[in-house]
Amino acid sequence: MPTVPFFTNLAPETAALLTQYAPADFAVTVYPASMPDSEKLPIVAAADFLILFPGYLSEPVLRAAHNVKLIQLVSVGFDRMDLKLCRELGIPVANNGGTNALDVTEHTVALILAFYRRLVEMDANVRASQWSAIDSGASTYCIEGKTVGIVGLGQIGQRVARLLGAFGARILYYDPYPPAPSIAHDLKAQRVNLEELFKQADIVTLHMPLNEGTRSLVNERLLGLMKPTALLVNTCRGPVVDEAALTAALRERRIAGAALDVLEQEPPDPANPLLQLDNVLFTPHTAGVTRDTWPRRGKFIFENLQRVWNGEAPLAAIF
Repeated sequence: MPTVPFFTNLAPETAALLTQYAPADFAVTVYPASMPDSEKLPIVAAADFLILFPGYLSEPVLRAAHNVKLIQLVSVGFDRMDLKLCRELGIPVANNGGTNALDVTEHTVALILAFYRRLVEMDANVRASQWSAIDSGASTYCIEGKTVGIVGLGQIGQRVARLLGAFGARILYYDPYPPAPSIAHDLKAQRVNLEELFKQADIVTLHMPLNEGTRSLVNERLLGLMKPTALLVNTCRGPVVDEAALTAALRERRIAGAALDVLEQEPPDPANPLLQLDNVLFTPHTAGVTRDTWPRRGKFIFENLQRVWNGEAPLAAIF
């Protein structure tokens, strides 16, 4: 019977939506991610698999994972894992296989619509007995007819392209590892270089992993190429954007606004100047989390652990 500790900060009822898919012969125990390392060490030393959310373990705890056959992340992101040490120890790591792609996609579209239609302000106005459209709608917009630039045409980027294409948007994309030409063709998505995407797009939406190649990818130079009416949406990772450069562009109204689910520091310092700007819409890194996501993730995770237990290679392996 495989022993499977699950270290997480999820509420017990939420974790149960995931662990309900554990095979009957898997001994799964949920532990708080905040547990001291001294208590984690013997648990990890006896484990056959590890499930992590968030995806982080300290070096001493990782080195105790002598029998672990797979570290399974509940998230798609893996930037907090010490992959170099995992390779050294010969412990494969897998992410969630894109099982939260639907959630992030819908959140991305929701952010665009909320910004374009000024929904937060409209709600506040109605509650304050101001029953009228802001400036008769002169500063609200439709997606139809806009050019959308998608940076990263993976599972999430493809879903975003499909949904926004259905709204009547023109789709551009940049991806150094593009999908099959047939996929881009079906999405009616045109591949361009990064500079051209930022120049042409009315909406730029980011869907890429955080690594040394993407850290601060969206910098002062690229922001300077954007239209003054353009919107930047980030639902991937905060450090993909140079936050100081973005703050300056927003403050000086060189771009119209930003919709951000992620930031460089989470939660942000209350003194973060982005929080003082009225042309930014925030959510607290919740794009990928809905009630519907946990069963999808749980089903994938335990099918993946079963594969490895049966001697097969894991799916969604990072290495």
